[in-house]
Amino acid sequence: MLPLATDLQIKKNSLDEFIILAKRVLDYTPNVLSGKEEKGNYYIYSSDIGNTKKFVRPINKLLFIPSSAGIDFHEIKFREIIEKIKIQVSINNEEEFIIDSFLYTLIQSVGMGLDLLVESNSSKKHVGNRFEELVRSVFNEIAIHNKKGVTKIPYETSEGTKFYSCENDLILSPSKEFTHVRSLDQTEIVVSVKTTSKDRMGKIFMDKILLEKFIGHPVKVLGIFLNDVQRKKDNDISFTLVSGLFMVYNRFLTELEGVYYLDPPPNALLSPYNRHIKPFSKLLSEDLHKILSS
Repeated sequence: MLPLATDLQIKKNSLDEFIILAKRVLDYTPNVLSGKEEKGNYYIYSSDIGNTKKFVRPINKLLFIPSSAGIDFHEIKFREIIEKIKIQVSINNEEEFIIDSFLYTLIQSVGMGLDLLVESNSSKKHVGNRFEELVRSVFNEIAIHNKKGVTKIPYETSEGTKFYSCENDLILSPSKEFTHVRSLDQTEIVVSVKTTSKDRMGKIFMDKILLEKFIGHPVKVLGIFLNDVQRKKDNDISFTLVSGLFMVYNRFLTELEGVYYLDPPPNALLSPYNRHIKPFSKLLSEDLHKILSS
């Protein structure tokens, strides 16, 4: 078996791989975590190893499943719910919560492990990659066709034609066949998958405008985020969603087809933001097939 630090930094291709990795982390962390601060609904864990003190990203205690045995128990329920979603059977609020909690635990376990075992800047990069891979694995589980894509947009320079690469984290399609990315079909959905909206929200709106101008027809764009919370000093947290700017983008730039969080920030639950921002489970349970078929 690979060392845990190595395993955390390797691409994951399936939900099963994430489950195995999360359980490894949850079996490891009790041996190294030495402190815990509670701030609202979040825990801030810390570890003292030798002369080094490390902090773990804020963990939502309402969503996080704290043991590998708990993951096993919730996996059974999660897979039952996924089967319902695949045949478009309605699920209830409790089942939606299980989706968010289970997936949140998988990716935050990875984040915890990386925070403890990998250098900080590298940790952030790998959490982002793993989150994108996790979201793609979920779409695979519910049999939604998807792929990565890059739209090459030409522009003229003194040295001739060059291309701007508009990277699409995921493109979803209601059919097996994808169109060429330069001419996205109007049924396809461009998905931006990020761990946080901090410094990234504006680019999603601008990419939607850019793609529509270049391709020549409306393009459906979704944003999927892990959370918008960060550690502040050693024992506090702050939320990073700039909700006012988000509403300005929606009103004066363009409106996205939806923004979804595994762990929505408090403002997202309030009006008028909750008209645009929802838990990730709502995308799977209600919105995705509607958006694909529109």
